[in-house]
Amino acid sequence: MTAVTADHELAPHGRGGWGLLFRAGWIRAAWMSCLFGAFGFGLVVVFRWWGGWQPLFDMQVITLVSMLVALPLGFLAGIGCFDYWAYYALGFPTRPEDHSGHGARSWRDYFRVNTDHKVIGVQYLTTTIFFFFAGGLLALLLRAELARPGMQFFDTQTYNGLFSVHASLMIFLFVIPAFAGLANFVVPLMLGAGDMAFPRLNALSFWLLPIAGIMMLSSFVVPGGAFACGWTGYVPLCSTHEPLGAVFFNQGVQWAGASSIMTALNFLVTIITMRAPGMSFFRLPLLVWANFATSLLVVIATPFIAASQFFVLLDRALGFNFFNAAKGGDVLMYQHVFWFYSHPAVYIMILPGFGIISEVLAVKARKPIFGYRMMAFSLLAIVGLGFTVWAHHMFTSGMAAWIRIPMAITTAIIAVPTGIKVFSWLATLWRGVLHLDTPMLFALGFISTFTLGGISGIMLAMIPFDIHVSSTYFIVAHIHYVLFGGSLMTIFAGVYYWFPKMTGRMYDERLGKWHFWTTFVFLNLTFGPMHVLGLEGMPRRVATYAAQFADMNLFISIASFGLGAVTLIFVYNMVTSWRGGPRATANPWRGMTLEWQVSSPPPIFNFDRVPTIVGGPYEYGVPGAVHGILTPPTPATVGAGAGMARAPS
Repeated sequence: MTAVTADHELAPHGRGGWGLLFRAGWIRAAWMSCLFGAFGFGLVVVFRWWGGWQPLFDMQVITLVSMLVALPLGFLAGIGCFDYWAYYALGFPTRPEDHSGHGARSWRDYFRVNTDHKVIGVQYLTTTIFFFFAGGLLALLLRAELARPGMQFFDTQTYNGLFSVHASLMIFLFVIPAFAGLANFVVPLMLGAGDMAFPRLNALSFWLLPIAGIMMLSSFVVPGGAFACGWTGYVPLCSTHEPLGAVFFNQGVQWAGASSIMTALNFLVTIITMRAPGMSFFRLPLLVWANFATSLLVVIATPFIAASQFFVLLDRALGFNFFNAAKGGDVLMYQHVFWFYSHPAVYIMILPGFGIISEVLAVKARKPIFGYRMMAFSLLAIVGLGFTVWAHHMFTSGMAAWIRIPMAITTAIIAVPTGIKVFSWLATLWRGVLHLDTPMLFALGFISTFTLGGISGIMLAMIPFDIHVSSTYFIVAHIHYVLFGGSLMTIFAGVYYWFPKMTGRMYDERLGKWHFWTTFVFLNLTFGPMHVLGLEGMPRRVATYAAQFADMNLFISIASFGLGAVTLIFVYNMVTSWRGGPRATANPWRGMTLEWQVSSPPPIFNFDRVPTIVGGPYEYGVPGAVHGILTPPTPATVGAGAGMARAPS
């Protein structure tokens, strides 16, 4: 370790002068972004002049090519994401690997390209929390507008932009990448691996994320304002009738989708090829199973949303007619392609949470997971069934009526593997020795709120009921119980659970419990009444409403501000605990999985020796049970080892 630290101090480029200008980092990223942006601008002008297209300076095309493609590529090149590959591709001698870009030795290492999966995990989480607060602020602005009927603060176009960007940030820039951040930190440790299979690709996948988020937020400042056609981007509204901000949405989704695909491929290769000796698939922790299933969904489904946004860009910028009904295009086809990704995306946004809850419940109940193999198989069943239910989002779209019946059936069937999980968690809790600390409280809160969201999802599988509430606030309530009551509760549980491992510090348990109880109460006060509003007929996606809904909307708006305020408890707890909380031991929760068998925080390269797996990950209460051995076994003596682990298999 000493040699590595010394190499880190001696950076491969000279300090000061031209060396500072050309060394990978923020200075090079600044001038290369400008250079690439200018090149994209010139490229558009030259080709439009050459082709005789007018006007020569078409700002929509220039913005797309120069600002949304070329400039981000320049930033990535400048920050250092492509250095190793560029040297190799250009035939230059590759630099000796001194590991100077691996691991965090100071806070500055979190602000540069880093190949350590643990650093990347923290980068993901802190970045997604920023976009979580940005999206949450937009939601509070929406609720301020909806506190009374009529228009108070915004015009209708601005209101539409607020809820469109809010939803896009929460889905593409918070929930999905937050799970990727937790998995980045934990999964290689659980596998007994030194890092992810492709560390440089892992680093690149993170740096695509802030580009996508900044792109979506920047849409507010372009002429015409933010994209205002919802996070679904339905055509022709978003392809021909929206201002320039819609292009920012189209391209932001592309960058976020590319990040997701790179991360998923990395997880698949890591899980399949880098398991420690003795770790068969049925000795994997369920968090690893969950990320394996999620990665399959991402790799298969995400290209479909990429295709849908490419088609829209081609229609908008180059005059294609994929979705122009007047010229033979198919408007409804966009919805089919979009939802073929976006319903699996619902499971992309919850399956990792299932894994987190399984880890927390087993440790905090001190019991093995009930039905471990069925839990694993149910994850894979959701992957398969997830591609058979997309059109239940389109029952009122005007598609062929006969498609409704099979989609309703498969939508009801897909509740079965999720139900298996809920019953398994309840059976795991049954007669366990429950430790009701903050991670456990969030896990229990998740089971209750997500189950409510799941029940309303089964109701929406029924065609007559779905038609009745499809355009109402019932849908808003349902999706927020699934994503806030489901995904966000599991993210909070995971952050609290692995916070000691990530930081080497313990959080304030009293503040953690205050955070849970206030969140749980305000969550139900905010989103519960929306079910009633929907059943009474209040439409969603509108900036005002009938006077009969005023009292309940005022109540919801007040509760939503409470929900936003209590999230500050979480931030205060995390920041102060990371800076000065009590030192954490290696295994404060007495967990069996491998991440708890190394120091807190873990060593830069995770393990001094490759672990050997000798048992299951959840054999709590089994005398002498051990999951993994981190030191070479010593020769057994007569009478010794009666209580030791089983022999490696």
